[in-house]
Amino acid sequence: MSLKKQMLKSKPVCKVTFRVSKEMAAGADTVTVVGDFNNWDPIETPLNKLKSGEFTGVVEIESGKTYEFRYLVGGQDWYNDPEADGYAANSFGGENSVLSV
Repeated sequence: MSLKKQMLKSKPVCKVTFRVSKEMAAGADTVTVVGDFNNWDPIETPLNKLKSGEFTGVVEIESGKTYEFRYLVGGQDWYNDPEADGYAANSFGGENSVLSV
């Protein structure tokens, strides 16, 4: 997995590229990124499946903020990003990935 951040000079937005490895996707047909930036909607931000088996997608989010997120793989398994800027406890007894832009 990886996160790539690209700040835009023309507006206060950061383009974040999310990438989920083939191993984490484990043959799933769908992977979505779910977080503060999309009101934790599990279907709003699907990632695109590549021929390599990885999933990737770009999200434009307001810069100057911190967001929590997770990946939803196959509609049932939740994963954090090992390259996140940090982790925060969630109300389910686990942790969310933290993204600072």
